[in-house]
Amino acid sequence: MKTTLTVTDRGTVTLPAKLRRALGIKAEDRLIAEATPEGLLLRPAVTLPIEIYSGKRIAEFDAAEAELDKVLRRRRPPTR
Repeated sequence: MKTTLTVTDRGTVTLPAKLRRALGIKAEDRLIAEATPEGLLLRPAVTLPIEIYSGKRIAEFDAAEAELDKVLRRRRPPTR
């Protein structure tokens, strides 16, 4: 599918609804714009959420791992 787009003086480009639907592009989706020898390439950007752990959350992980270690030690046969 080909279409002509207009770039505004602010650099905004609007993708027609038909093109967005065909490509599965939704509001707030992020795209990567890349200059190639053939011209401009737009492709979906894959973004993954991250969590920054607080000291309290890290302590919860440590406690859970310690509990798991206890369970695993009870299940292991004694070494000879």
